[in-house]
Amino acid sequence: MSSDFYAVRFVLDGQIHHAQGERRTTTVLDYLREKLHRTGTKEGCAEGDCGACVVLIGEPGADGQAIDWKPVNSCMQMLPTLDGKAVKTVESLKKADGTLHPVQQAMVGCHGSQCGFCTPGIVMSLAGLAEKTAQPTRAQITDALSGNLCRCTGYKPIVDAAVQACAAPAAARSLQDAKELALLKEIARPTQPRYNLDGEMVVQPVVRTRKGSEFVSPATAAELSAYLAEHPDATLLAGSTEFGLTVNKRYVRPPFIAYVGGVAELKRIDTSAAAWRIGAAVPLDRVMDAVAAELPDFAEVLRRFGSPPIRSTATLGGNIANGSPIGDSMPCLMALGAMLTLRKRGPRGKDETRRIALDDFYTGQKRTVLQPGEFIEAIELPRPQGRQFRAHKISKRFEQDISATCAAMSWKVEGGRLRDVKLAYNGLTPFPARARKLEAVLEGRTPDEVGADALDEAIAASFTPRDGLRATWAYRALVARNLVLRFVQPDLQTETSMQGA
Repeated sequence: MSSDFYAVRFVLDGQIHHAQGERRTTTVLDYLREKLHRTGTKEGCAEGDCGACVVLIGEPGADGQAIDWKPVNSCMQMLPTLDGKAVKTVESLKKADGTLHPVQQAMVGCHGSQCGFCTPGIVMSLAGLAEKTAQPTRAQITDALSGNLCRCTGYKPIVDAAVQACAAPAAARSLQDAKELALLKEIARPTQPRYNLDGEMVVQPVVRTRKGSEFVSPATAAELSAYLAEHPDATLLAGSTEFGLTVNKRYVRPPFIAYVGGVAELKRIDTSAAAWRIGAAVPLDRVMDAVAAELPDFAEVLRRFGSPPIRSTATLGGNIANGSPIGDSMPCLMALGAMLTLRKRGPRGKDETRRIALDDFYTGQKRTVLQPGEFIEAIELPRPQGRQFRAHKISKRFEQDISATCAAMSWKVEGGRLRDVKLAYNGLTPFPARARKLEAVLEGRTPDEVGADALDEAIAASFTPRDGLRATWAYRALVARNLVLRFVQPDLQTETSMQGA
């Protein structure tokens, strides 16, 4: 057995770094600052909102010929998730001869920094953009910066710096390094499970403490189900956008953590003529790219779900399993008729799966039908195939904010009438849900026959009025009605303005 068995190995600045003896809930940010003294990376909010902690995490691309670098909020990522990956901090960008990266040079030239606290995170977000985009649009630049808050500059010089940096030669902007790619292949985690002499599957930990607590990173879905059968109370960790909050804000330290980021089957998207089959561990940015051409409203909801550092790590399965009352993906998925594949190790030692409609997944606030040891394996999302689909999210802040409500609706038009209507909301009930009484009001009517009064009556009959921190019930109810009217009567001017509508 290798002496590195319980070390987290990652590539940093052309060398393999070994992190040993660290807690399994040590964040990447804390390790970089406290152990490696990479103090350019800052802690601002510790909840993935300000972007001061952004670093780039790299893995070999699909073809194995280049490193795919993505911006990540290091304050929310657990150190053991770095095993087998590469990381770049703001200190990594300057070359050995002292030459600055084009983004760094442009930030200096355009006066894009004042107090400087947020600057390293901004530089890393823009370095990730410049790596892949030579002439970004203003929308692409602002999206890349949507997770970086700056209280000093007003953003104009930062946007100017982005334009200037992305115009630099590709070789100067590139973060590719053949040596680092070779090192990544050297430390790649196993892709197949291992077995003991008795033929039993062994899930090898990345970190194990003297008290027996551990952090494991299974290679296959079968390995994951075997581990959960043995430890049904283990915490499943995917993108860490929720788990990181519990670590940073509530100081949670679960004894058993199973990281699904290394399970290849859970990171696949398979496309057929009828549907997308999306693995539960597929990040939201890949889901967004997969559906954008056919479901632009869904892609826009996902874009506004969070910034690129959030979307690059947060997963579709994690958003569903979390079961938040204001989860943004679920209304869209419900309106499209999504099905879930659930998996667990059966009593005879073989894996069993079952399919369930997302409509039937939630049994209460933060409660689901998942059984002990069971997990979401995949989401089957039907392609529109002639159905119309609309969705929109209402929030106080347009970018990267929690919903007041998000509504999504799909339907067919037959003889000018609405048929097979599916309408779902978040924020109106203790969990995202279909609005069946509103669907009944819409079913069989022409768009012109849909009236505000009938929708208001259905809303009053469907939901318990609740005021909240993000909106009063009166506002939510009015928005819920107006979104439906806007979906079916796009030229209608509703009686109250809706942010971003």
